[in-house]
Amino acid sequence: MKQQKTIKTEARLNGKGLFSGKDAKVVFRPAEPETGLVFVRKDFEEPVRVKVCPDNIVQRDRRSALQSGPAVIETPEHCLAAIYALDIDNLIIEMEGAELPGFDGSSDEYFRTLQKCDIQMQDAPQRPIRITESICITEGDKSIYALPHQGNGLSLTYDMDYTQHTGVGRQIYSCDLSETTYAQNLARARTFVLEAEARQMQAAGLGTHLGPKDILVISSDGPIKNTFRWPDECVRHKVVDLIGDLRLAGRPIIGRVVAYKTGHSLNQKLVKQLVETTLRHEHRQALSAKPLLDIKRIQKILPHRYPFLLVDKVIEIEGSHRIRCVKNVTFNEQFFQGHFPSSPVMPGVLIVEALAQASGLLFAQTLEHTGKLAVLLTMDAVKIRKSVVPGDQLILIAEADKVRSRAAKCNCTAMVGDEVVAEAQLKFMLVDDEV
Repeated sequence: MKQQKTIKTEARLNGKGLFSGKDAKVVFRPAEPETGLVFVRKDFEEPVRVKVCPDNIVQRDRRSALQSGPAVIETPEHCLAAIYALDIDNLIIEMEGAELPGFDGSSDEYFRTLQKCDIQMQDAPQRPIRITESICITEGDKSIYALPHQGNGLSLTYDMDYTQHTGVGRQIYSCDLSETTYAQNLARARTFVLEAEARQMQAAGLGTHLGPKDILVISSDGPIKNTFRWPDECVRHKVVDLIGDLRLAGRPIIGRVVAYKTGHSLNQKLVKQLVETTLRHEHRQALSAKPLLDIKRIQKILPHRYPFLLVDKVIEIEGSHRIRCVKNVTFNEQFFQGHFPSSPVMPGVLIVEALAQASGLLFAQTLEHTGKLAVLLTMDAVKIRKSVVPGDQLILIAEADKVRSRAAKCNCTAMVGDEVVAEAQLKFMLVDDEV
């Protein structure tokens, strides 16, 4: 099993957004295990975190984008492709500005910058998405397939069909993703636009700072005032975009992906379906497995007792980084007597309390904190998304963000089936159990 990775040293980049032309500053920082890839908009009064995951994908023409609350991250695909090629799992990407720098329209600047940071192995296993069943998504004449694969990495094939445009034609490219393959064959492949499309975009106020020497603008005779870096540079860049879009899954993917004429929208639909399928499979596996901690062992760790012990069993523990617990919600719960007798709904504050108890069980896995009690201090970014009712099985997920000798922070999610019902960022003070 591969270990998670981050970068050893920080790095900075500046440049103009490819579409907006606005200045942007980017700082790459190492991140703790299980952090994932997180953009942080520093140009707000309070910094806003935007995690790379399917839930934060928003639709744009000709590019990808992420959003959390008021913060938007525009055109992250070239940066994410470089991160994927370097097999980086955990990274904080601080930004001033909404759109990442476009540079020459390729992923090369991101790739070389992160490569110079060196890679740091981390004490946590990688949690890839393994394609175990075929998935096909089509729209008109466009299609994309996710297929099981014998290898332990990502295999890609892109069939780009521009047969009606003589300046591009039909191009096909296949590869197995690796750092070496990406460096030699993909990183320098630039984004391209047809001459008629370029005129339309600039008339709409997009890319007005760019000329044919800055980006590949292709007429029927080929690039205008520019030259291809490879005869099939266009399809290579389509592969770069596909890699960046696949990394929106929030986890690396093991399997084979075959695309025909797809763009960002169809790529992202595949990502969402892949993640949904994987989460369902993992959920079924975890529930059918023998609990790692049953109620007797939980009572030895948590001081809570009836009617306030809100964790029934622990089904997954990943070191000191992540835990998944179960709370079976029945009509016999005491709180349903008053909330509400005619239409019983689990109070949102008790869902958050259950997440806090799951976090306490996570902290107890670290020897340093054995014998300590996690006392809830603050609750941030709390969102109650759906009602929890009798008969539901509440899955409580806590991921450690920062753990110190006397303080800790967890990013928590509560789910029923495949649906997120609550989210919260919880901070704790760790005190001696006798206090």
